[in-house]
Amino acid sequence: MSLTTALNIAQSALFNTTRQTTVVSQNISNSGNPDYARRSATIVSTAPGATVVNIQRTTDDVLFRSNMKALSSYEGQNTLLNGMQNLGLAVNGVDNADSAASALGDFQQALNLYSATPSNTSLGENTVESARQLVRNLNDGTNAIQSFRTDMDNQISQAVADLNNLLNSFDQANRTIVAGNQTGADVSDAEDQRDGLLKQISQYVSISAIKRDNGDMMLVTSDGATLYETVPRTVTFDPVAGYDATTTGNAIKVDGVPLSAGTGGNTSASGRLAAMVQLRDSTATTMQSQLDEIARGLINAFAETDPSDPTATAGKTPGLFTWDGAPAMPTDGTLDPGLAGRIKINPAMDSTVGGNASVLRDGGGGGAGYVANPDGNASFSDLLIRYSQNLDKPIAFDPAAGAGSNASVMTYSTNAISSFEAARKDASDAADNKNALMTRTQQALSNSTGVNIDEEMSMMLDLEHSYQASARMISTVDNMLSALMNAIH
Repeated sequence: MSLTTALNIAQSALFNTTRQTTVVSQNISNSGNPDYARRSATIVSTAPGATVVNIQRTTDDVLFRSNMKALSSYEGQNTLLNGMQNLGLAVNGVDNADSAASALGDFQQALNLYSATPSNTSLGENTVESARQLVRNLNDGTNAIQSFRTDMDNQISQAVADLNNLLNSFDQANRTIVAGNQTGADVSDAEDQRDGLLKQISQYVSISAIKRDNGDMMLVTSDGATLYETVPRTVTFDPVAGYDATTTGNAIKVDGVPLSAGTGGNTSASGRLAAMVQLRDSTATTMQSQLDEIARGLINAFAETDPSDPTATAGKTPGLFTWDGAPAMPTDGTLDPGLAGRIKINPAMDSTVGGNASVLRDGGGGGAGYVANPDGNASFSDLLIRYSQNLDKPIAFDPAAGAGSNASVMTYSTNAISSFEAARKDASDAADNKNALMTRTQQALSNSTGVNIDEEMSMMLDLEHSYQASARMISTVDNMLSALMNAIH
């Protein structure tokens, strides 16, 4: 080997070591970046020496897809769980203390005490006050549910705006990658950015990423709608200013295709958007329907009838609990949306508006034709006993409300709480499982494509030794050339 060849090899080694050191330093500095994929310099032998031909970015498409899917699933589940917790707290209070079932239990207890001593006017007032509290719970519960739906609509609107911004950022990164691959430039940083954006987009909606020529990528949602192809597709949503029980929310559309809502406590929703729609259009509306059915059951249980034939169904009219459709009765077995927000105490029995609680004992809240105790006998308790029995008597409920089709008002109210809590427990258990799966896939991806700081430090030490060897070789060649020149002179 000539001295010139040895010098060229040493120079090449120094250049390669410098490139490798730069790559390893970049790896170490990004060791805490979850969106960074490890780089490595590819070296090939040349004559003489070797050269760095490119910088390779470590990838694992299978693990990356698994992580995106797990991330979407967890975000959907976690969004549903948080929404259910907030909704349950707003409507039923801490430990369900403000629920209709709790208020109904207190009311029946007060009613039973009054029926045992119907001459006691204080017990009569206490009973009506318990009824007022029950009505407040139903009215406030309705307001809380519709406020929750309005708030969820606003959150959906903001999430859609965020998703469109992410798609615009994705478009820029994707264009950089395609242009860089066409010119042979290093696009590793842009690929890191695009992968990070894919993870963020997956939190909103479940996607499949399809790679094409020059690193181009196409995105499709789990519903089959195109989210990105060459240009971002528009995600649209029109929020509603205010909700009531009859309001139907608008759909989220991806490139004109409606996004499917999630179903179940262990939700099928992948991504926040599907879970938000589920909360707004299913979870909250189911809770509203059950409150409405409880309200209808109360109006029915305390309906006044012809005193000469208490079993007659014709001519019934609302008694203690009434509504805006009185003197007619709500239709049996049929859901009336928003009834829980419109139920109220009959003014004839409400002392706060000039009524008298004794009308509850004697009848006549629906008019003089419904008085069952015309002589005002203080020991008369037939109506009070019948009302309490009615609360435990099975009636038909609309199965669409999701808490059974035949039960007493008391049982139905507890069924409503039980079904909601069961769904919330399912959501909580599923959130734990999906979080564990997301963590495992994230860890596996990190182990496969991330930076291992121990390996990088070991590599840095090897490069340092290589640099020292190359420098020594150059020094040796320099000394030999100096000796040769001295010998010539």
